[in-house]
This record gives sequence, C-alpha cells and structure tokens, in this order.
Amino acid sequence: MYELNVAATVAKLNDVIEFLDEIMEKHDVPMKARIQINVAVEEIFVNIAHYAFPHGTGTARIEADLPDDRHGITLRFIDQGQPYDPLQKEDPDITLSSDERPVGGLGIFMVKKSMDDVSYEYKDNSNILTIRKYF
Repeated sequence: MYELNVAATVAKLNDVIEFLDEIMEKHDVPMKARIQINVAVEEIFVNIAHYAFPHGTGTARIEADLPDDRHGITLRFIDQGQPYDPLQKEDPDITLSSDERPVGGLGIFMVKKSMDDVSYEYKDNSNILTIRKYF
C-alpha cells in the first residue's frame, strides 16, 4: 500500500497526480486506465479541496493499493472535513441540453461511470471515498 498526505488545496493536485502516476507506471497500469483514473482523481481531489473544509483548510490522505494479481488498483481518499457522501447526489439527466441541466453533478457522475466500483463511508470522523479500476 502507498500513502500520500497533502494539504487539501487545489495547488496540491499536481503532487497527487504525480504520486499516482509513479505508482501506476511502476505497476504497468495500462494507459487507458491511467487516463480514466487521473480524470477521476482530479475530480475527487478538487471537490475535497473546494468543499470539505468550508471554514479553513485541512489535509487529505490518498491511499493506493494494487492486488498481487496486478489486475486492478484501489484508491482511497480520506479527509476529516465535513461529512458528505457524493454518491447520494442524484445523477444528472444527461439527455437535457447544457442550458436545461442544473450546474454541478457531472464530475462524480463521470467518476461513477469510468470506475468499476465507487463507495463512500464515514468512519472515525473521516470521509472515505474508495474507487476501484480493473484492467
């Protein structure tokens, strides 16, 4: 298991992406999966940075785990910000035009569609969002 602790600020997004890119390169994660993972990671981390700590800043921990069979990766995003389950938000109606559709919700929708598993739990005063991608 790999772990990175960073300030939950947009300025640290590149650190998170570089951390995960090194891991994925080391473990020969296919390029298509890397791209999908990076898009999901950006969405999740930016949401933590923008919304988890409305009255200041905090930290985020990113954990990466690759099973021995090397056919997938599990990423956990952990923060002690305000409790929020993004999976409870209703999926946007993508049949509506962009003018008709309310703002927001597309990012987590893209994460749910591009990852093989997405789950959330609030445990020990922490938001824990877990994503899995198989390849």
